[in-house]
Amino acid sequence: MDTKIISLRMERQCFLNKADKEEYIELYRDTQPGQNVYWNGFGEPPTLTFRANFNDIAFNRTRQFERKLVKGRFSGGNLGWIVPEDMELFAAIYRKPLTKPTPEQMQILELIETAGPFNIQQIKEETGLLVKQITPILHRLQEAFLIYEDQYDGEWDRGWYKFKEIFPNVDLNKYTKTGALKIVLQRFAYRLVWFDTSMAKSFYKVPEKEIKLAAKELEDEGVLIASDTGYMLKTDAELLKSYEPKPLNFVYALHRNDFLYKAHEHILKEFAKELTKGLEYDFDPLQYLLIDGEFHGASVGHFRNGPYDLNDIVCDLPNAEKRENEIIKAIRDVNYGKMPTRFMGKDL
Repeated sequence: MDTKIISLRMERQCFLNKADKEEYIELYRDTQPGQNVYWNGFGEPPTLTFRANFNDIAFNRTRQFERKLVKGRFSGGNLGWIVPEDMELFAAIYRKPLTKPTPEQMQILELIETAGPFNIQQIKEETGLLVKQITPILHRLQEAFLIYEDQYDGEWDRGWYKFKEIFPNVDLNKYTKTGALKIVLQRFAYRLVWFDTSMAKSFYKVPEKEIKLAAKELEDEGVLIASDTGYMLKTDAELLKSYEPKPLNFVYALHRNDFLYKAHEHILKEFAKELTKGLEYDFDPLQYLLIDGEFHGASVGHFRNGPYDLNDIVCDLPNAEKRENEIIKAIRDVNYGKMPTRFMGKDL
């Protein structure tokens, strides 16, 4: 990829100059829905790892407590955190209306609407349903934006409320889906500089034909311009003409809920398969290596509660050995200091 695009992308992602709190709030807004550390962050606040000049997990914990970050089911039904002022935007993209409710769904919805909030144990006592029946019903009602799970701290005993009780002024029909996608795609374009519709599909988990429609409208309006097989903001195309790329010299190990990983997930899954062909030990990709602004490898092994099994580090850099110490340090930094067993198949 063009060095100018990579450099500007790393600037916009705040890898070069770490974000202060004001910049971070804007970065977070543009990369929503936010998620916590993959596999290891259950109940933890979302994070934009390596991008802030402060502890962003602690910062987002405070934002959760103050309801400045709110929870919902967004990309592909996954849990995520958004700023409440964007609820109408993400409802337009992700809401799945409850068109054919089951008797059990109606029973729980009416219970919460008339006498809520309730936690799951209280719903079980009131309805006689089992937890394994209740949980998927709550998730489905949540996807319909009929109820809201108020997780403002790390506790598991959370109340479920009528959505309108928490968001009385939210108009779930404010935006069309295309109109909402046009807004988030401009943010996506700004933070990535260049993107294609496969990347947007990978991150937002929305059918590609809907993304193409929104992107085409933005192109017709002169907001986006076509660039190779993708798009960029027209303003960025002008900026890049005189932009001087910054020197990039860093290694970061990104977890699998990271914004950059999610935007490239469709590519990186295949990339990891190629790099791990023929390995005789567990080789689940644990973290992906962002080296000088591009993905060049992964730590592989086995997920488990507590320290992961770090079986190997695979990399496609031709001079990987020259940067071995730097790469190993990046992996250890996100694995509580644990040493990987191998580097490029070689025992350590």
